[in-house]
Amino acid sequence: MNFISPVYGFFLLSIVGIYWSVEQKLRLWTLLITSLVFYASLQVQYIPLLLALIFINFRVGQEMGENTAPSEHSLNWKISNEEWQFAQLDWNRRRLKLLWLGLSVNILLLFGFKYLPPLLSFIFKSASTNSATASFKLTAPLGISFFTFECIAYLVDVYRGAPASREFLEFAAYKFFFAKLISGPITRYHNLVNQLNTVRSQSLNVIAEGLWLIARGAVKKGILADNIGVFVDLCFGNIQRAGSVDLWLATFAYGLQLYLDFNGYVDIARGSALLFGLVLPENFDFPYFSTSIGDFWRRWHITLGDWLRNYLYFPLGGSRQGLIRTCLNLMIVMLLAGIWHGAALGFVVWGLLHGLALVVHRLTEAMSDRSVDLENFWQKPLGVVLAWLFTQLMVFTSWIWFRLPNLQDSSLVFQHLWGYPADVQFAQKVYVEALNISQLQLAALLVTIFCLMGVAYATDRTLKLQFSWPVKLVFVPLSLYSVWLLAPEGSLPYIYFDF
Repeated sequence: MNFISPVYGFFLLSIVGIYWSVEQKLRLWTLLITSLVFYASLQVQYIPLLLALIFINFRVGQEMGENTAPSEHSLNWKISNEEWQFAQLDWNRRRLKLLWLGLSVNILLLFGFKYLPPLLSFIFKSASTNSATASFKLTAPLGISFFTFECIAYLVDVYRGAPASREFLEFAAYKFFFAKLISGPITRYHNLVNQLNTVRSQSLNVIAEGLWLIARGAVKKGILADNIGVFVDLCFGNIQRAGSVDLWLATFAYGLQLYLDFNGYVDIARGSALLFGLVLPENFDFPYFSTSIGDFWRRWHITLGDWLRNYLYFPLGGSRQGLIRTCLNLMIVMLLAGIWHGAALGFVVWGLLHGLALVVHRLTEAMSDRSVDLENFWQKPLGVVLAWLFTQLMVFTSWIWFRLPNLQDSSLVFQHLWGYPADVQFAQKVYVEALNISQLQLAALLVTIFCLMGVAYATDRTLKLQFSWPVKLVFVPLSLYSVWLLAPEGSLPYIYFDF
């Protein structure tokens, strides 16, 4: 069931109608059952596995959060302080073992689906010359990465003292909520469940905002990202024939496509949730206007960045153990972020590049703290512009390894970025026959889209202007009709469904 389809629109409106017409307890059942139907339309075979994983995390969380002190001692006030400390120490050891058990189950499942098949395929290929036995394919459950990340966050939060879920229905409805199930945003249990338990009837303003987010996301995905993606696929699918200018255009275009595709999905997810009275976290905050790689990661895929900081970077020591250890922690976190996106070496390179950029940024900050002139330079207009250019050049060029995780392909593109002529037939096949647009016109179109993003950024940050709810309601049908007219035939799948 595609987010941008009449089927999803009918599905969503039907659920909303049922949801608001039943009592609180039945609302959880409504969300769970309809979320199962949604996932069954995509991959019905993995529903039992995911339900089992939900139950395991639910039970482990209950065991960890049952009592922070052993019950047989908590009622006996006559025991000595020393006995109490030993009892508490034993209980904490048990909680730690339970935490590691839960983490192991989630990590092993994620590893088994995402990294074991490529490893076995490599082993079979090395050990056998028979092409029929040299490949090992296993389709991973959609959203397995986001699913396990939320489970890990829940278990760690409970271990740190947050209350564990008391009802399996509540926990299952949170985990399977269809709006965020496939590609996030990564949402913490306690944030969403508190909303589920306190949800009230909706105001017209909130309904209009939800519908506006859905329509806006559909435009980003259906009109902008998918049309840009046609050129990206044509160019990166013919890297031997594409020239340097074509590859630069494709690199810039892919950066826009990835942002608009993922941001469009999150807009639709957040808009869908709002119709149920639920607020999902923001996942993007105009990342292509950041002036440092650190700022970029605070504004790109925000919930993943928060997860990496809270559950990896801080446990490693964060920035509390000196500059060298801070740089090492940044490299480790970004390397793991690259591995999380996929088993191919290109994702490892992408993670290492971002880790190196974060290290350079941290060292530059340390130097600026010791030099007043250098600190003043980065605050002047020229310094701000240079910082923005350096940041975005690094971000966009690193997307090459993200889009082409096969090192042979990505390295070839990087080598051809300077002084490489295009094949004679490339322009004819791509720009004339496929796109019916010239290379210059395509470049102008991409720049126009980026400028419109800049206008939206300035409007939001400087002028702080927002449409009123009647205006949003007017634009909703116009936007959806535009998507129906202008989206390319056979819409492209969401990019982050692969992760």
